[in-house]
This record gives sequence, C-alpha cells and structure tokens, in this order.
Amino acid sequence: MTTKLEVLQLALEKALGEGAAVTAALGEVTVVVKAADYAQAMQTLRDDPSLAFEEMIDLCGVDYSEYGEGTYDGPRFAVVVHLLSLANNWRVRVRTFCPDDEMPIVQSITPIWRAANWYEREAFDLYGILFDGHGDLRRILTDYGFIGHPFRKDFPISGYVEMRYDPEQKRVIYQPVTIEPRENIPRVIREETYGMK
Repeated sequence: MTTKLEVLQLALEKALGEGAAVTAALGEVTVVVKAADYAQAMQTLRDDPSLAFEEMIDLCGVDYSEYGEGTYDGPRFAVVVHLLSLANNWRVRVRTFCPDDEMPIVQSITPIWRAANWYEREAFDLYGILFDGHGDLRRILTDYGFIGHPFRKDFPISGYVEMRYDPEQKRVIYQPVTIEPRENIPRVIREETYGMK
C-alpha cells in the first residue's frame, strides 16, 4: 500500500519528467527544477489534473552564500515556492536556482498565479533577484532610494546610510552611518547570591 506522499511523488515525477529532481523528506516533497524549465514546470503543476496545484501559498528568495558554514559550492541565489492543491489536499515545495550569481534572474510566474506579484517584488527588493516578465518589478519594503538588498548575506548589519529629518532643510536626508561597529555577543551577568534565597 502506498502512502499519500508516495502517490504525490510519483505523480510529480510522471508529470515533470526527468527535468525535475523530486525528493521526499520529513513528510514533505521538494521539487528542484532548472531556471530554464521553471515557468513550464509551474504551469504543469497548476494545470495537470493529477496534480492540480491551484493555489500558490508563498514565494521567497534564498541566499546560499554562507550555507553549510561556507562549504556549499553551488549557485548563490534560489527562488522557493510553496504550492497547495485543495482538490488533492497536498503541498509541494519547488526550488529553482538562479544560474548567474552576479545577475540572479528567473522567469516570473505572475501569469500563472497573480498572487506571485508582491512575493516576487519582495524577493527582488530584499535579495535582488530579477523576475523576467514581471509587470511591475520595484521595491516594496525598502525606501525607493535604498541602495543594496538587505537580506543578502554580504549586506552589512548597520547598512550603508541612515536617514534623519533635518529641521534646517525641512526634509529627510541621507547621511553615512554614524553607528560604531560592535560585537553582537550577549553578556552573561552572574550574581554571587543568585538562587540562594
């Protein structure tokens, strides 16, 4: 007797073919597709009646530059999408790696799921991942004048600039960061008589 997870895994392998790597671990199924096959695989996941992933739950970017304590030697950026099939009551995680670390780009899936619009904008804003075919790819969480992408592992914790209101100019201005770099290690304060009461 096969479990529901095995049925899903077999259906994914049959529908997506050899272009996708399907794995199951810890009660979850993950599909890894190449960036060139990403949009077509997502279309298949939605339209194939044996899968019927009609709802996109989440989309996010990932920066693997420090993964495995620096031992990872693969593409730096990935896009991860979580899908839900209400008809079959199952979920799947789809991961695709951006082929170019300097210019991370994958195809937009907004024509397939309109809900991907803001998620793709968020991944662009925070990681700098570009989505080809997205109709309105602009910042969504940071300021329009913001420089860089704050969720990248090489982005400094204190940022590059800070902003403040200048009463003389009567506007918000940007200036270099004035915060001194510091260690973020918690101090442990022990009392001599702790727990002796």
